[in-house]
Amino acid sequence: MAQISDTLLADLRQKFALIDHCPQQGPRVFFENAGGALTLKSVVETSSQYAAIPDNQGRDNPSSHELVRVIAKAKEDMAVFMNAPGGQFFVGESGTELLFRLIMNACLGTARGGRVLGTTLEHPATRSACARWAGIAGQEHVLVAHDNATGTVEPAAYGDAVTPDTVVATVVHTSPVTGMGVDLAGVAAEIRKVAPDCLIIVDGIQHAAHGRIDLAASNVDGYVISPYKMFSRHGYGVAWISDRLTSMPHNALIDGPADNWEMGTRDTGAYATLSDVTAYLEWLGGEVSDATDRREKFVAAGEAIHAHEKRLTDAMIHGTGNLPGLAEMERVTIIGGADNPAREGLVSLVVDAVPSVDVVSRLNEHGIRTHLRKADHYSGNVLTPLGLDGCVRVSMCHYNSEREVAQFLAVMKEIAA
Repeated sequence: MAQISDTLLADLRQKFALIDHCPQQGPRVFFENAGGALTLKSVVETSSQYAAIPDNQGRDNPSSHELVRVIAKAKEDMAVFMNAPGGQFFVGESGTELLFRLIMNACLGTARGGRVLGTTLEHPATRSACARWAGIAGQEHVLVAHDNATGTVEPAAYGDAVTPDTVVATVVHTSPVTGMGVDLAGVAAEIRKVAPDCLIIVDGIQHAAHGRIDLAASNVDGYVISPYKMFSRHGYGVAWISDRLTSMPHNALIDGPADNWEMGTRDTGAYATLSDVTAYLEWLGGEVSDATDRREKFVAAGEAIHAHEKRLTDAMIHGTGNLPGLAEMERVTIIGGADNPAREGLVSLVVDAVPSVDVVSRLNEHGIRTHLRKADHYSGNVLTPLGLDGCVRVSMCHYNSEREVAQFLAVMKEIAA
């Protein structure tokens, strides 16, 4: 498997808008990808093109026919990219809205008195939805404690908690606070050993930009992403649901198609930008491998992305050139530990005696964009057990470079001195 070389990195960086500068701030390093990844230039162009089209789908005219074709192609592209075993893709208001909708229907469509299983690692999009709809459906909502030391949750923890009456389970594929991934296939296997008919719904929002999604191997029933965190744009979310979840009772128009989960006319441009993203990843897979099959190219792209991002996080943690890494800075604590194989392109940290809000501000003064995570309703589930009121989240993607990591470490060396 070829890696992302310096030459290829330079080429792929040219495909992203605002790669090294901000319209307001000027030159900057973008390490805030978990808050919203950079946007492909092709996505910007496509969005503009479709914003001008007045036609809707489902009419008998050439423009409408083309819109239908574009939507069908986008769904086919996503099916190959995510290796979807049947089921369907559809778009909604946002990733959060779609997780609420999937969880609502899963809870209402399963037995009263059953259990809804999740973990303390999860984003409030799933935890809040389960708390609300399990209560309405007369079900017990159970949260498995994640491992504070590693910042993730192991399949065995699910295995210890699952019972035969578990009807719905939720999983966060990657934590947006710790940056640690979860063994999704392993979790699903543990659940299905005990509750084979459990509906498993996955928050893939943080994971998607890092590649390596395989729905067939994961054996789940729902998977949700937010395209603005995967090189597309704001304004919509994407969900995949299995045939089993598709057929469950859900909001729909009277006498309308029974398997339709979309509410109203959707933006064709949103679908079209999904094809832009998959086309980019297919191109990348072809650059880093000799694969000719589309799915194999997506797999190759995911592996190359993962390998490149590991090099970046290793450089950030252990140093690059003559710059010390975060692990060598005595006043810096790395959430999840310095050497964690579950890490996916993200390092969260605190600096002793320097408030995290000030660290983010000082980095920003040097043109390095990071983000403050506070112990609030978004991140308190992870930070409060660690005794932290906040942390600095430094999130990278495969288009970032070691040179940018070096710029970050140079400033951090001063802050942590």
